[in-house]
Amino acid sequence: MRVVACSDDHRGWSAAEPPDTFGLVLPRRGHFRLVNGGVEQSVDVTQGYAQIPGLDQRFAHPSGGDVCTFVSVGATLWREIVGDRPAPTTVRVDGATELAHRLLLRTALDAADPAERLVRTVATAAHTSASDVPRATARTPSARAARARLAAHAREAVLDDVPSSRDLVSLARALGVSPAHLSRVFHAETGSSLTRFRNRVRLSRVLARLEAGDADLAAIAGDLGFADQAHLTRAVQATLGTTPARVRRALGALAA
Repeated sequence: MRVVACSDDHRGWSAAEPPDTFGLVLPRRGHFRLVNGGVEQSVDVTQGYAQIPGLDQRFAHPSGGDVCTFVSVGATLWREIVGDRPAPTTVRVDGATELAHRLLLRTALDAADPAERLVRTVATAAHTSASDVPRATARTPSARAARARLAAHAREAVLDDVPSSRDLVSLARALGVSPAHLSRVFHAETGSSLTRFRNRVRLSRVLARLEAGDADLAAIAGDLGFADQAHLTRAVQATLGTTPARVRRALGALAA
């Protein structure tokens, strides 16, 4: 396992890069675009990807640099986890998986047992969630491409914390479409509502603040748009099954 920091800043696609090992890539900070085996996807804190030998990869970094964790997976373990099923290249990262990822990095980069547990968790989630994404219904390639671009631009606005991204109506106006159209397209392309995606990104920002040692939960709540500290605590409890204070202590204990 290794942490990979990329400082590239380009909208165009890179040359094809053929990987020679199985692996999982989990973003820690930033976001970028990827073509993996001919399938284009967004990569950010909510969505990583599987690296599979034989599937060429190309990258675009329209928003600057990023930091990811690459977990190399041996062929035997990969086959044990995936079996004979076609392996999905897109890997959804929920809040619990992101916390496990952060805890693993705070433990040690050579912690084999927790790394394997993380790989199993993410791979299982990838298979169970792959069927949840509705298939695009646009009839022509140009219409499908336009829908994909719209969803990608909405994702980027939320990830970059653009002020207009904080509510559906403002974001739709900024993107030049109706709120209803944006809502439909985003769900069709990602399998998630904009509100759910926005809340998932906000949880990631909470985890980043807690990992940095921020102990002022009221300030975190105010900065990130929660109604108050109690609202923040309920949101973290509902997603992670524990409180922000306990998450902070867990991350702090590993760093000590």
